Amino acid sequence: MDYNKAALEMHETHHGKVGIVSKVEVKTRDNLSTAYTPGVAEPCRKIAANPEDVYRYTFKNNMVAVVSNGTAVLGLGDIGPEAALPVMEGKAVLFKQFGGVDAFPVCINAPDAASVIAACKAIAPTFGGINLEDIKSPECFEIEQVLEKELDIPVFHDDQHGTAIVVTAALINALRVVGKKMEEAHIVLNGPGAAGTAIIKMLMTAGAKDIIAVDQFGTLYKGCNSAEAHKNWLGEVTNPRQIKGGLAEAIEGADVFIGVSKPGCLTTEMCRHMAKDAIVFAMANPTPEIMPDEAKAGGVRVIATGRSDFPNQVNNVLCFPGLFKGALSVRARDINDSMKLAAAYAIADLITDEERSDEYIIPNAFDPRVAESVANAVAQAARETGVARL
Repeated sequence: MDYNKAALEMHETHHGKVGIVSKVEVKTRDNLSTAYTPGVAEPCRKIAANPEDVYRYTFKNNMVAVVSNGTAVLGLGDIGPEAALPVMEGKAVLFKQFGGVDAFPVCINAPDAASVIAACKAIAPTFGGINLEDIKSPECFEIEQVLEKELDIPVFHDDQHGTAIVVTAALINALRVVGKKMEEAHIVLNGPGAAGTAIIKMLMTAGAKDIIAVDQFGTLYKGCNSAEAHKNWLGEVTNPRQIKGGLAEAIEGADVFIGVSKPGCLTTEMCRHMAKDAIVFAMANPTPEIMPDEAKAGGVRVIATGRSDFPNQVNNVLCFPGLFKGALSVRARDINDSMKLAAAYAIADLITDEERSDEYIIPNAFDPRVAESVANAVAQAARETGVARL
């Protein structure tokens, strides 16, 4: 199937993928007077007297803004807000389809961190949560950090944390398959940008202690003096053995390779130098860091990619619909590390010991159990950590 052609036809035929559907009928004079003037004044008065009632009388309790400035659209780069709109519409469709969460795409002409922050703060009264999408690094770090601090609704950058949660879920099960422990695994991550950095933080939260980050210049280590602040931080908190060199040096004896980088950078020969029963997550899209057959030829046992045409697809749709569903259900002020880790284990634990195998470490994207399981786990973690208002 020619997906490019089919997508153009779909978008042109329907003029996009989302629209507004009324929850109420307006077919009579009484309907009109209740939905709009004069009756609408009463919920307005209630909310003015008690702002928390906005969750009771409006769609805010189940509405997420999908916000992007189009500066880092997957596979396309900095294409601007208008060109990013089809992606954000698609994200809104996935929120509804997989989690029952209403979402609205908001593409903004805001090229720098300060203007994105200002725009999100300005629209926050309308929404129960904000999903940041396709915003370039390193600005995305500052944007999320400031908004989490200054807004009382959950803010979540899916490119960072959605990816990190699903990768962590997949790795939990991959390690179970090969009989290794997170605390003892030697992990190499190639591509410490926004997603890569979040993956490292999430794995550390899950107990990983031996992680080496590798960028285009080589391994990150104490005093590596990168031009990017987050990489200097990674150099301080990872690479306990202070290994220097490139990917070939880092991969020696590694139990796990995680790639969020570029096609073809991991070779079959490098895989041969990994530990026995090695795990490779090659998630560059559409062409992974190494093709599964090439990794297998190098002795790798468990392989995951971001693609749907190979086993073990690491797909963010396993996370964000259920995560927001759970956060909104308890009116969480934030999405914290405990909630993220709870989501990862909720995804991983859907696969039983009997089902788990080299080629089945992560549920299918269409598994109907996922969103509910994630939502319940996230809601419980929000309550336990004191960020739930319900």
